[in-house]
Amino acid sequence: MSKITCFGEVLWDVFPTHKKIGGAPLNVASRISSFGHNVAMISAIGEDEFGEEIIKYLNNNKINTENIQIKKEFQTGKVNVMLNEKGSASYDIKYPRAWDKIRFTEGARNLVLNADAFVFGSLVARDETSRNTLYQLIEFAKYKIFDLNLREPYYTAEVLVYLLEKADFIKFNDDELYEVCKKLGSKYNSLEQNIKFIAEKTNTKHVCVTKGPHGAVLLYDDKLFYNSGFQINVIDTVGAGDSFLGSLTSQLLNKEDPQKAIDFACAVGALVAQSEGANPIIANEYINLFLNPHLE
Repeated sequence: MSKITCFGEVLWDVFPTHKKIGGAPLNVASRISSFGHNVAMISAIGEDEFGEEIIKYLNNNKINTENIQIKKEFQTGKVNVMLNEKGSASYDIKYPRAWDKIRFTEGARNLVLNADAFVFGSLVARDETSRNTLYQLIEFAKYKIFDLNLREPYYTAEVLVYLLEKADFIKFNDDELYEVCKKLGSKYNSLEQNIKFIAEKTNTKHVCVTKGPHGAVLLYDDKLFYNSGFQINVIDTVGAGDSFLGSLTSQLLNKEDPQKAIDFACAVGALVAQSEGANPIIANEYINLFLNPHLE
């Protein structure tokens, strides 16, 4: 099994009727860990019960928490989540929070140095402290997985370009791909043309784009792989893309065929979208049955 280190926000998604532990890097870490990999988290929490519950959750999910810092002067992260009638989410992300103030440490450096993959997003770069730490840690990573998470007004073209050019694997949703490609001067209109544009522009061989209910496209070593999605009843889409990325990362690090990897990841993303919250427990047998219902 592989060693994966995830960097960035850990927080609470606060829905109108309940709250759930979340944050894109935490969600990715949680899903990767569920497949038996050795996963560690670098982040920060406040000195409060919300932070304590996050630590407890991560430990219960076999995720190393030794490099989650405690900030007395900042609260643990919270995000107000609003769902529309189709289950699609919009977010009110509170600032500043503890995860905005992640400091560089030797422990974090050693984790990244010894990991097979380093997963990070764009949201954590909204504050100079965490952004500078990310910039330092990225230099020690063997394989860098960049999960774009464009949330207005928390990103700039300059930071995005820097992280895109550092990455070995980039994951977008389709809206994010078009937006970033346009900023970078793409004149293309099709998804495939823009995937190849971004790969050439950033010198990245591995690019994946999710398309909501319509699956995903994966560029892997100059070849395109497709999954057209699954028919499900959406409960909420929170964390579905994160579980997709965690599942895809697990499969590719296990040297699975890229087509099997994207099919598996799309199945997990769909199963999360038809469940409540970002991190439902989904057994491997259930995933395989979802992919192959004729085998029941």
